[in-house]
Amino acid sequence: MLSYQHAYHAGNMADVHKHALLASALDYMVQKPKPLSYIETHSGRGLYDLGGTEALKTGEAAAGIGKVAGRFAPDHPYLRALAHVRATGGATAYPGSPLIAEALLRPEDRITLAEMHPGEVQVLRRSVTRADVREIDGEQLAISITPPEPRRGLLMIDPSYELKDEFVRMPKLLMQLHRKWPVGVLILWYPVLASGAHDPLVRALADLESMGDKALHHQVRFPPARPGHGMIGSGMVVINPPWGLTDAAAEVARVIG
Repeated sequence: MLSYQHAYHAGNMADVHKHALLASALDYMVQKPKPLSYIETHSGRGLYDLGGTEALKTGEAAAGIGKVAGRFAPDHPYLRALAHVRATGGATAYPGSPLIAEALLRPEDRITLAEMHPGEVQVLRRSVTRADVREIDGEQLAISITPPEPRRGLLMIDPSYELKDEFVRMPKLLMQLHRKWPVGVLILWYPVLASGAHDPLVRALADLESMGDKALHHQVRFPPARPGHGMIGSGMVVINPPWGLTDAAAEVARVIG
């Protein structure tokens, strides 16, 4: 798992799906005058360079945010976060979800981030200046910190899925956290793979249908970023989705096309 480097994939179509929905959720949540907690289990480095060697090598950013950025409404919170980061990081800077959260949250909101890769942690601490960054297993952090203080908040689960058992463990973690923190907005991202490796995760989440409007399961499909690339879509599961997120998901699906 520590071999995964998101710099090769930053800004791809899955990031567009993931980050646009995250931004929409946070944008709604900060409209209420109550502080909130933001927790992330697999944070990465927080800041990426789409003009860097890694991004240019795969071309995934060009096939992702580079292709569809102009299809979003100019005031979409995802584009606002992107503009905020690029104002200081330059035109090719791209925010991971920790920086999207920092761009949209308020000073009174609390950010706690977990990341296991030592090199990524160092960059993350420089990139997200007002977060509690912990070099710790994200699953352990999530279990130990929930319910957080403030109790109102959002938790993002976004592993690399390099370990195949993550497709089994992550839905179990999601439901365990929901039992511990029933009022929390809990988000789980997963890749849709041509191999079908994600199918056990989807089957494990079948019980979400009984939760009605208290759960949102949204998938988008898109062409492989390059010949032979196995990811053909992106999935997001949201427990306790903020108001309007279903409409926001439909808009992201339109943008991705």
